[in-house]
Parts: sequence; C-alpha cells; structure tokens
Amino acid sequence: MNSDIFATLFSRDLKKLRKEIEQYHSETALWVKLPGTINPGGNLCQHLIGNLRTYVGLTLGGYAYVRDREAEFNQKTFTQKQMLTELDELHEIVMNTLATLDEQRMEEEYPHDVVNLFPEQTVRLVLTHLLAHLSWHLGHINYHRRWITQVQAAQQ
Repeated sequence: MNSDIFATLFSRDLKKLRKEIEQYHSETALWVKLPGTINPGGNLCQHLIGNLRTYVGLTLGGYAYVRDREAEFNQKTFTQKQMLTELDELHEIVMNTLATLDEQRMEEEYPHDVVNLFPEQTVRLVLTHLLAHLSWHLGHINYHRRWITQVQAAQQ
C-alpha cells in the first residue's frame, strides 16, 4: 500500500468511528459495559485516539502528544462532545502525516523503541497493523452502540 491508499482507508475508518460516537444517544451510553465484555465504546474510542496519536501523529508526524494508555481504558477522559472534537483533530493529524510519507520513508524501519511488533517492521507494515487495529475496534464499537441502543429502546 502506498500513502494515498493508507489515507483513503484511514480517512474512511476514522469518519466511521466519528459517526459511531455521534450516534450514541446519550453520554452515559458510551460508558455502559456489556455483560461478558471489558471495554465500553467510550474507552475503546479513547484507546484508538491515544494509539493513533502516538504511533502515527507523534512518531511519524512529529505532533506533540503524551499518552496515558492506562487512562484510555480506566477513565472517562473525554465527554462525547470532546471525543468528537478529538476525532476531528486526529483525522487531520493522520491525513497530514500520511501526506508526508513517500515510498522511501514507507520502507524505512519503524522505531522499535516506540513499539516492537515485528523483528523487521517497516513504516508500511506498522501502518497496516494500525489500520487493522482501528478497523477491529471500530467493529467492537459498532456492536456496542447497536446493542446499547437496542436495549435502551426496548426499555422505553
């Protein structure tokens, strides 16, 4: 994949993520834990924001960011409105960063001291992993939102 394809796919999924968060009918619905699950949609979204701000924005784009991974899963760091604003900013950061990556940069080694996923991990490989990670959690959030919406509609 080249940076244009990554930009198309990241943009698509980040816009879908924003739409999912926007469609939660209440602030509290974002944070309801489903039976048998660990993370509600709000925490998963916070995790995706921290993940992409760190591994794309900070590492590849030079955008300042201090990650608190523990808080992503254990705190309500953002309100729904703040989350939407963060997602808009994240989209811009990811798109601007990807626009700077040429083919040579894509084949360079992604720094192991930032994340150590594979013995040989090019920027392209790590971006592919990050895209799959985003899509995976996007599916979790979609399921969570639909389940919460259905349960709360049935209770009314």
